[in-house]
Amino acid sequence: MGLLAKLKQRARQLKSEVQVLILAYKDRRTPVMAKILIGITVGYLLSPVDLIPDFIPVLGLLDDLIIVPALIALSIKLIPPVVLEEAREQLKRNGQLYKKSNYLAAAIIALIWIAILYFLFTKARHAWFA
Repeated sequence: MGLLAKLKQRARQLKSEVQVLILAYKDRRTPVMAKILIGITVGYLLSPVDLIPDFIPVLGLLDDLIIVPALIALSIKLIPPVVLEEAREQLKRNGQLYKKSNYLAAAIIALIWIAILYFLFTKARHAWFA
C-alpha cells in the first residue's frame, strides 16, 4: 500500500471520530481547551470554504489529508480517555447521530466566513485608502 493510500485510509478513520468528538464536546468533563479545538475542528469540517482550495494541485489535498486529521487527532488527545470511551460506546448503542449534510450548520459557517472576509476587506480598504 502506497503512502498516499495509507494517508487517505488514516484520514477516513479519523473523520469517523467526528461524531465521537461531538459527543465528547457535550460532556462536562471535557476540558475547555479540548472543547475549543473540537469547535474549530467541526467548524472547519462543516465549512464550505477550505483553507487551501481543492483546485490547487497537490496542495489542495493537504487539508483533507493533513490539516483535518491533525485537528481531529489533537482533539482526541485532549479528551480524557474515560470521556472518549463513553462517547464511543454511546455512538455504538445509538448509531450515527448526525447526517453528513447539515445545511443550517453550513449556512452559519458560511456567514461566519463572510463576516471575517468583510472585516478583513474593510480593514484593508482603510489601510490602503486612508
